Amino acid sequence: MASDELPVAAAAAEEEDLVEILDEGSGRLDIARYVDHVRDLAAGAIATFEGTTRDSFEGRRVVELRYEAYGAMARRRLAAILREARAAHSLRRLAVAHRLGTVPAGEASVFVAASAVHRADAMEACRYVIDEVKASVPIWKKEVYDDGEVWKENREFLDRTTTDGATASSPAPATRPAKDGGCCGSKVRVNES
Repeated sequence: MASDELPVAAAAAEEEDLVEILDEGSGRLDIARYVDHVRDLAAGAIATFEGTTRDSFEGRRVVELRYEAYGAMARRRLAAILREARAAHSLRRLAVAHRLGTVPAGEASVFVAASAVHRADAMEACRYVIDEVKASVPIWKKEVYDDGEVWKENREFLDRTTTDGATASSPAPATRPAKDGGCCGSKVRVNES
């Protein structure tokens, strides 16, 4: 392929990427649809991430999560994240979907799928996308318990923000070490003053 054909090929691949934000009342994420979307005969691997609502957090029973977003900006940021993943990894197809509104315990709120010729690219891209979604997409989460509720901030966002609100430099999400034994660290409460 000639070098002048590379931008055309990259643009065509981006057009095949799927970015979806489901408005409240749209129902569950269609996981099979997203996996089918990234399926490609040239791909030897499909990696996925499904974020679901847990039924408990720090000893409290979680009833549901409620998500709100700045829709237009969130869609643009999601598309940019997929472009960034493509620039860093050799990928075939990508899909990312996030649900808004109420998401009961046990149901998925976010889904990422990536296909690539080799598994490492698919897996690393999938992790990059979900980490970036949590760190930089304007989607807000309220955790509703059987005895109250609280807005939550993602650890990935906090890791990038200093106390004065400036962006802190941090390593790429794919190389950031896990904290507290998990991929995303612990959640924190937002001070509501």
